[in-house]
Amino acid sequence: MPMEGRIIKALSGFYYVELQDGAIVTCRARGKLRLGEQSPLVGDWAQITVKGEQGTLDGILPRKNSFIRPAVANMDLLVVFASGVIPVTEPFLIDRICAVAAAKDVPVAICVNKCDLDRGEALLNIYRKAGYCAFPTSAETGEGIDQLSELLAGKLAVFTGNSGVGKSSVLNRLDASLCLKVGDVSQKLGRGRHTTRHVELYHLKNGGLVADTPGFSSFDAEQTEILRPERLAECFTDFAPYLGKCRFPDCAHRKEPGCAVRAAVEACGITTSRYDSYLRLYEKAMENKPWQQKE
Repeated sequence: MPMEGRIIKALSGFYYVELQDGAIVTCRARGKLRLGEQSPLVGDWAQITVKGEQGTLDGILPRKNSFIRPAVANMDLLVVFASGVIPVTEPFLIDRICAVAAAKDVPVAICVNKCDLDRGEALLNIYRKAGYCAFPTSAETGEGIDQLSELLAGKLAVFTGNSGVGKSSVLNRLDASLCLKVGDVSQKLGRGRHTTRHVELYHLKNGGLVADTPGFSSFDAEQTEILRPERLAECFTDFAPYLGKCRFPDCAHRKEPGCAVRAAVEACGITTSRYDSYLRLYEKAMENKPWQQKE
């Protein structure tokens, strides 16, 4: 029997599709989907055929967006979790995700978690100055949880961030009935142990859907999309007031004379860390062949 639903979990080759009545059907994808260019993702609206208690995933309906990492489709909001204390989040990890989100027109909010241990003011200042919605959160004290809940209401949101930063703990604070497994942080290595092994959507009491995704390391972040170098500056929202004001129309904002972006960095209109991230991402983009670069 043909039906439509949303993929809420993908695990070990099985896709769990939630129908409009709330029923969840365990599906295998047809070969054309498993072997095709567009693999099914959590968040996809899918066409399925139900036979008995299981089903077959026949097709994917058009997406409004999708990410490689985190592997989610049709998101309304990307929430990037960071921390100013173990594990300390490197701004470059945040900037890379934010640039990809900007290229796909996905709004971003940044939560500096574990603020009961460290306020993370340096990170908050960087991203507030860049124009992002950035605020402190704590799964321990509940600070910022109500603000986050308001942002999530009625949306499909995705939680992402480096391992051990507390994404699952915050989800548990948002809705205690979820009872998600949480891990600790290695004091020796200063990074978290992966507790979330797959991507799954969870219903919140405010009508929102949240995807808790596996945490990433610096190496994992390299697996995100590589943007075209000529488009990269457009993906840094704080560069926007200065674009088009350089001496040369094709300015790459690196070493060219008369660059308005570099002048803004020198005048503290753009933070140094954001500009450094741009330069690192530009170098990465230049290493890739044109057919490897994403729109």
